[in-house]
Amino acid sequence: MKKAPPKSRRPYLRKAPAGIISPLSILLPYQSRWVADESRFKIGCWARQTGKSFAVAAEIVRDCHQRKTQWVVMSAGERQALEWMRKAREWTEAYRLAIADALEIREGPEALLKAAEITLPNGSRIVAVPANPDTARGYSANIALDEFAFHDDPDGIWRSTYPSITNPLKGRLLLRIVSTPNGLGNRFADLWKKSQAGEGGWSGHLNTIHDAVASGLKVDLDELREGLGDPEGWAQEYECEFLDQAAVLLSYELIGGCESVEAAETKSPEYWQTPPTGQRFMGVDFGRKRNLTVAWTVQRLGDVMQTVEVLCLQGVSTPDQLTILRPRIRTARRVAFDYTGPGVGLGDLLVREFGEWDPKHDRAGRVELCTFNNDLKVDIFSKLRMAFEARRVRVPVSRAIREDLHSVHRVVTSAGNLTYRAPLTDDGHADRCTALALAIRAGASAGGPTTASTVSNRRPGGRLVGI
Repeated sequence: MKKAPPKSRRPYLRKAPAGIISPLSILLPYQSRWVADESRFKIGCWARQTGKSFAVAAEIVRDCHQRKTQWVVMSAGERQALEWMRKAREWTEAYRLAIADALEIREGPEALLKAAEITLPNGSRIVAVPANPDTARGYSANIALDEFAFHDDPDGIWRSTYPSITNPLKGRLLLRIVSTPNGLGNRFADLWKKSQAGEGGWSGHLNTIHDAVASGLKVDLDELREGLGDPEGWAQEYECEFLDQAAVLLSYELIGGCESVEAAETKSPEYWQTPPTGQRFMGVDFGRKRNLTVAWTVQRLGDVMQTVEVLCLQGVSTPDQLTILRPRIRTARRVAFDYTGPGVGLGDLLVREFGEWDPKHDRAGRVELCTFNNDLKVDIFSKLRMAFEARRVRVPVSRAIREDLHSVHRVVTSAGNLTYRAPLTDDGHADRCTALALAIRAGASAGGPTTASTVSNRRPGGRLVGI
């Protein structure tokens, strides 16, 4: 266990005007309505980036301030759980509450987060966890399910959670569910439908991006819509329409089964000056400013692709990227390169130096230029999942890599089309996951063994990987 990182202020946590006492005065009207609703079972269907987690944290911290109680917040992943806890810490600051204790519980520095906790002086506890059915079963407390539609196993979590909060021996425990829609045919969509039909005692709160803007949220709708560039995605993510059917591409369990201490995340510059002992393949997802450039190198060991390096570059000029990538590409048998948008320029330079691989046009060079369209995404991400399911890939034990791999969702649109999506975060746009998918493509295009094999899946200390 270790102490949680220092509190960080968020730009949307504004100071209340002079003379205003309640910290809740900073909330927008739809957030205030959520906090004021004291129903036992409450569900919110809110658009992306409208402050749903912020409002839930406000209610929970207020409740913990007013009475001694315990809340458990289950988020879609580790990053989301820690981000939610930061919001809770900011609300304790807004209420001028001291934090008696703060912990992050892990089995090792890079192990998956078990729980982040804060304890207030009155004994109230707030616990944030990456959701799975086992963690849900382990608590009897007030429960909040954050971005519930995006949890790995929402049905399993629901089966584990609901009996614990309805046990009369535990008193009147509260349940809060908030999420953006993630398609039909899932537990969140079913519960939302019940709330709208007045069934099950649910109090429902709908908040589209248009509702939020009308209530004072300062965003540019045209800029958002144009930036997303996806009419169906806009309807679901911002207008709260239940259109697509989606699921996480790589669950924590799948990722954990392929994590290995034998897989490396970094190598010294000298490593790339010596000839490889086996066949190496590289996938490069290009980024220039906000997004990362990630060069993921694997080496074939029998029928397993073992990670050699996951090189991440941010804000590095194209000429400098070429200089950094050149010695790595020299050791690779094949490279699959993201030849889309700003990546075109660097791709042309790589092909000029190392030759293009394009069997349709009898080109036998080293670099395959991959223009990203939906067909390519379906191909590389579906094959990436198959590699994880067969345990034919080894990845480093790393929190950043694990969260990146876990961020991609497989989406079936209302028109029946398959695609893949990932949120844009401060740490990129699933750039590591995309680079690994490209590296697997590079290895497949070069031929070689394809039979399934079980890889080493132990972390330091011999503990088996898994949830």
